[in-house]
Amino acid sequence: MKLLVTGAAHFNEEQLNTLASLGFEIIEQKDESAGADIDYSSIDAAVLNGLFLYHDISEFDNLKFIQLTSAGLDRVPVDDIIADRGIKLFNAKGVYSVPMAEYAVTGVLALYKKLNCFYDNQKNHSWIKDRTVKELAGSTVAVIGCGSVGTECAKRFKAFDIYVIGVDLIKPEDSSFDEFVFIDGIENALPKADVVILTLPLTPQTEGMFGKKLFSCFKKDSVLVNIARGKIVNEADLINALNNGSLGGAVLDVFENEPLEDNSELWNMKNVIVTPHNSFVSPKNSERLFNLTYKNLKEFVEEEK
Repeated sequence: MKLLVTGAAHFNEEQLNTLASLGFEIIEQKDESAGADIDYSSIDAAVLNGLFLYHDISEFDNLKFIQLTSAGLDRVPVDDIIADRGIKLFNAKGVYSVPMAEYAVTGVLALYKKLNCFYDNQKNHSWIKDRTVKELAGSTVAVIGCGSVGTECAKRFKAFDIYVIGVDLIKPEDSSFDEFVFIDGIENALPKADVVILTLPLTPQTEGMFGKKLFSCFKKDSVLVNIARGKIVNEADLINALNNGSLGGAVLDVFENEPLEDNSELWNMKNVIVTPHNSFVSPKNSERLFNLTYKNLKEFVEEEK
């Protein structure tokens, strides 16, 4: 069988050889957007991220298995894959959850402790105390999306003596959530939360979900953290909420359009942390992704025998 591995996987030679030991002929395509001298119709399995944004899945006549390098499914034609073709589809569940959860905690603490102001003071050699810094303990955090990333966020915030509300379609079993609210009752959860963390997937139902209506439900001076997808949030409405005081601040790693436009107000807001879709980065990701890929491919090979 032929296994296509794109550059999105960043597997080294030893890892590729280990995958080959499962019985695969490895076909590499470093650049997913480039035209490739590859007969896609002969590919049985693939490890990829955004390949189908540039190459139509209809070219892959024999494809039976897809391992994504991302947790999100918004870069692949899910209906064509599962409903029409019956292709086995796996995302990178759990691979990036820990660094993303650490980022969420770091961002909120940075805002609460006014670290940006102290950093500026340090550069200017200014010894200025700030009596307005806040304490995180005793707060309430609402995690919108209780999958792997949301659960890791809940675990870490829980360690700060925080009350954690989970909001999702399905009730999580993890004990890190103190309370659960179904997604259709989100307007009842938001007014309780000092911090709202978005970890839900981008779907037609969630695109633009967080706009003027939901922002009006937020607790005054609360903080929004978005480590999901930028298009879940209406940025114009977010900026308005930050400017009129409905929101106390935001920690943003994802945006409607990336890179974030040079003229966006978000760059210069003192109560906003902007990072370039970087929350998932960790030196441990490669090993986690490889182990997950190997496990899924091994099971696939055994089923095909």
